[in-house]
Amino acid sequence: MSLLLLGLGVLIGGGLLAVVAGRWARSANALGAASAVAGSGIAAVPVAGVLVSGTPLPDFSWSWNVPFGAFTIGLDPLSAWFAAAILGLAILAAVYGAGYLAHHADRKLLGPPWLFFNSLVAAMLLVVAARQGVLFLMAWEGMALTSYFLVTFEDEDCSVREAGRIYLIASHLGAACLLLFFALFASRASSLDFTALAAARAAGRLGETLAGVLFLLALVGFGAKAGFMPLHVWLPEAHPAAPSHVSAVMSGVMIKTGIYGLLRALTLLGPPPAWWGWVLVAIGLSSGVLGVLFALAQHDLKRLLAYHSVENIGIIALGLGVGLLGLSAGSPALAVLGFGGGLLHVLNHAIFKGLLFLGAGAVLHGAGTLQQDQLGGLLKRMPLTGAAFLVGAAAICGLPPLNGFVSEFLIYLSALQAFREASLATSSGSVLALATIGGLALIGGLAAACFTKSLGIVFLGEPRTRSAAEAHAPGWLMTIPMLVLAAGCLLAALAVRPLLAGLTPVLAVVLDQPRGAIARGLAAAEGPLSAVVTASLAVLALIGLLAAIRRGLLRSREVQEGATWDCGYAAPTARMQYTSTSFVQPLADFFAPVLRTHKHVHEPSGLFPDAASARTHHEDVFLSGLFSRSYRGLSWLLSRLHWLQHGRLNLYVLYIALTLVILLAWQFGLGEWFDQCAAWLAARPTRLF
Repeated sequence: MSLLLLGLGVLIGGGLLAVVAGRWARSANALGAASAVAGSGIAAVPVAGVLVSGTPLPDFSWSWNVPFGAFTIGLDPLSAWFAAAILGLAILAAVYGAGYLAHHADRKLLGPPWLFFNSLVAAMLLVVAARQGVLFLMAWEGMALTSYFLVTFEDEDCSVREAGRIYLIASHLGAACLLLFFALFASRASSLDFTALAAARAAGRLGETLAGVLFLLALVGFGAKAGFMPLHVWLPEAHPAAPSHVSAVMSGVMIKTGIYGLLRALTLLGPPPAWWGWVLVAIGLSSGVLGVLFALAQHDLKRLLAYHSVENIGIIALGLGVGLLGLSAGSPALAVLGFGGGLLHVLNHAIFKGLLFLGAGAVLHGAGTLQQDQLGGLLKRMPLTGAAFLVGAAAICGLPPLNGFVSEFLIYLSALQAFREASLATSSGSVLALATIGGLALIGGLAAACFTKSLGIVFLGEPRTRSAAEAHAPGWLMTIPMLVLAAGCLLAALAVRPLLAGLTPVLAVVLDQPRGAIARGLAAAEGPLSAVVTASLAVLALIGLLAAIRRGLLRSREVQEGATWDCGYAAPTARMQYTSTSFVQPLADFFAPVLRTHKHVHEPSGLFPDAASARTHHEDVFLSGLFSRSYRGLSWLLSRLHWLQHGRLNLYVLYIALTLVILLAWQFGLGEWFDQCAAWLAARPTRLF
């Protein structure tokens, strides 16, 4: 545990040194990136030890003068699984960030962003390591505040400030639910230590109703951070606004702290009823399908990726919901496959989504824009970025033999297991299987269409603007992390056996079952999974062999290049290519009621029209409808209380004094007197009027 604390110290200390470097922007940039890599690397040592051995580290506890709190941290396999994803992506993002932020050195102080980045990594690490409610909430709030300052890095842009405001409101709404969750839980326990909370549940002091209320509070509080529909509204605003290496960390691992918190809450709440699982399945399906639909309609590349984060969080929630239904039905095999697929997708999504956001940052750095209709032909100018982005796109679509396929395949197997389970009612098992298989198939098909569009519009064809024609490849500090993550997409699929072995102790914590039974459940999935991955590799090897043979045969011949068939046009232009709107128009029209499509068409007129245009705009119905109206209603209600804010300090002091008098009176007997009066009135059911 000492190495974990040392890593936290290096992260915070290095960030402070970067701030001290002040106006020497390049020194601050180097100090911040180096300390992020060093601190994350040091903390990764005990994390790797826990994952390899499967043995938790003893808790470290230090008393401090915080009400109801103590600094208690620990590492079990569940914490280590999430910490490994956090630290691994943080190291690569820090290297990338050193190259990315170097281009801002002449107009921005780089010390503060590195302090916030390092503090964000430290806060996320504390969230997964905390073993006490107050410490957990403090780390959670620290994570929200540091990420807010990173989102508003380009604060001179009003849209960035608006994105930060939406993110901060959403974060604190979730935090309010978590505060209530711990307060209600602690009312039945001796303290806010996780061991005391678990003991209260084991002693039967929660009750079915309170446990259900706590589950819903955890679902809203952690779901707001994870991005469950309809609590996702901050993601498509904050991710495009943040620097790209920050977007990679936020999407790849920060939103997964919401998944971690939900899993930890489930371990504290005990055996789940079936309706918990059905709620998560419904959330998973709605988040997955709606997330990819909204992504399909986006023109901004990072905004598109942000909606795909909602989609993949939905896939994880779907796996967790299936696992909960397996637990409630007493089916270990179903629970292992469901939770196993969800937890494995946590790691896999961190790899390929981190890669895609770093690739989007390279596009922005090289071409100066993320609007897909202003790009094109970047593969010739940025070949390594294009190849890495292609790998990430194939992985997020769940194509074998890449890592996205592996975790989704486990969830598919869990659906097939639901068909076979005698412990589940015939109708419920069939509904679960059909919903899971149908939902995953629809999500995968729409994701494939979405990334076919993005790859074709951004990297293929001809440049649509001058900035795209003059695009340049990023430096090696930005390229190497993308190549490492692209290799990780393949290696994570090839290393199926060690990954499933490392997942066994993690599932033992979540399911509270012997590791032997869990290992047997995962071993049943290893055979078909390895077979599909091996067959896919064989097909790719065959394609490579044929390409090599073709190249060898053509080496001795003269090869000429010519223009493709252009429908008779003598001078084709970039405007003759598909746009991001026209490419997906059939799908967008089919789902127009969901996407709220608004078309703006300037039709050609006359015999010799001089201009015509068409563009579409899609609303997020949850942001423009539900939350905007709720926010306006709350603003109107609070505006009625402006008379309290009159600026007279003497009255403000009077408010404070009256509040203290009431609290003191309550503390010294008024509360007991009120209870006695209530009991007296309850014992006399006579009419008062």
